[in-house]
Amino acid sequence: QVGLSDSGGDSVEAGGSLRLACKASGNSYRTFCLGWFRQAPGKEPEGVAAIDIDFSTTYADSVKGRFTISHDTSKNTLYLQMDSLEVEDTAIYYCAAGTGTTYPCQPFHEYKYRGQGTQVTVSS
Repeated sequence: QVGLSDSGGDSVEAGGSLRLACKASGNSYRTFCLGWFRQAPGKEPEGVAAIDIDFSTTYADSVKGRFTISHDTSKNTLYLQMDSLEVEDTAIYYCAAGTGTTYPCQPFHEYKYRGQGTQVTVSS
C-alpha cells in the first residue's frame, strides 16, 4: 500500500513561485512512476510532470521550462518547483504514483495512488 500526502499550495501573484511537496509512505512507492497532475475548475485533469525510478523527467508542454519535478529519496518526498507562475496554472494539484506503461514515465492523471490535493491560485 502507498500513501501520499501533498502540501504547499498557496495564493500567489503571476510571475511568482511555489514549491509543492508530497510525502510518500510505503516502500513500494519507489518502484512506481511518480508525478503531479492538476485539475482546474470545469476542466479535465491534466498531467503536469513525471519522474521515473532513474530520475528521468518529463513535462507537459504547458509547464516545460517553468516547473521542475524532483524526488528526494532520503526524505521519501516528491517536489514540484513552480516558477514564473501564470493565471492559467490555477488548479488543485495532486501528486500521484503508479505503474507506467512507457519509459520514461509520462505525466498522467490516472495513476493508481494520489494525494488529497493542494490548491494553487495565481492572480494577475
